[in-house]
Amino acid sequence: MLRNLLALRQIAQRTISTASRRQIENKVPEKQKLFQEDNGIPVHLKGGIADALLYRATMMLTVGGTAYAIYQLAMASFPKKQD
Repeated sequence: MLRNLLALRQIAQRTISTASRRQIENKVPEKQKLFQEDNGIPVHLKGGIADALLYRATMMLTVGGTAYAIYQLAMASFPKKQD
């Protein structure tokens, strides 16, 4: 049992160790230059195509949801006549 406990301790120490992790390149200065550049593009679209797609999808969902809410309000305010 003691051997199992020591083995578990050794495995836990290996997984927590930061020595085996690879270093990630710091891209913050590049991103700062990109977002601070004065090129007439709004800051929420400066990230590229992915930002433009997210923006357009959000706008479509917003407009569609607003139209659907107005439609449902109109249907609720004019109930069907019962014969």
